[in-house]
Amino acid sequence: MDIKLNEKILIVDDEKEIADLLEVYLKNDGYEVYKCYNGVDALACIESEKLDMAVLDVMLPDIDGFHICQKIREKYFYPVIMLTAKVEDIDKIQGLTIGADDYITKPFNPLEVIARVKTQLRRYVRYNRQTQDMEHVTEHDIRGLVINKEKHKCQMYGREIALTPIEFSILWYLCDHKGKVVSSEELFETVWGEKYFDNNNTVMAHVGRLREKLHEPARNPKFIKTVWGVGYTIEA
Repeated sequence: MDIKLNEKILIVDDEKEIADLLEVYLKNDGYEVYKCYNGVDALACIESEKLDMAVLDVMLPDIDGFHICQKIREKYFYPVIMLTAKVEDIDKIQGLTIGADDYITKPFNPLEVIARVKTQLRRYVRYNRQTQDMEHVTEHDIRGLVINKEKHKCQMYGREIALTPIEFSILWYLCDHKGKVVSSEELFETVWGEKYFDNNNTVMAHVGRLREKLHEPARNPKFIKTVWGVGYTIEA
C-alpha cells in the first residue's frame, strides 16, 4: 500500500534558502508543507497542527532541533529527520537517542531528503498497519513489563512508558523472541527494513534510549541485556 498524498510535513531551518527549497520539492510531490525559521514558531506549529512528519535543523537561533525533537516525542510518534552541518558520530547518536528516525548532514542533495522523507513515511504507515493486524499473540508480560501490540501501549509496573514507533518495534521484537539472542543485524533489518552494514550504531542508540525510558541500570539491566559480540536478549 502506498502512502497517501497530502501528508503534512513541518520543515524547521533558519537558513531560508534551504527551507524554501525543500518546500518546493515537497509540494511538487503532493505534500502539504509547514515552514518555520526558528524553534518558537516550530513548537507552536507542532501544537496547533496535526502533522505527519518533521524535518528539523539542529542549529537554530533560539531553540535547537534536539529540544524540539524531545518535545515532539513527549506526545507524538510521527517520523523526525534531523538536518545538521555537524558530522561527528556523537551528534548523530544524540539525535537518535532522543527519538529522531533519520539524520542527514549538510550540504545535501534535496532529492536525497525527499527520498528519505518517503522512506520514513512508508515505514510509519506500514508500522501502523502492522500494529492493527490481529495476530495470535498481541501482548507480552515479562516480570512487570507489559507490551500490547494491538493497543500500542507499554507499561512497566503499571506505569505507562511512551515509546516511539521504532522503540516499540524493537521492544516488541525482543519480547516476541524472549529467551533468544537477537543480533543487531536482525533487529535492524526487521525494524528498519533495510540492509545492515557494519559499524552501524543505530540499533545501539535506540536500545540505549529504550533502557533510559525503562530506567535500566547500564551495568546490570533487568530487561534488555547485551550479549557482547552477538546482540540483545530479554530473558523469559
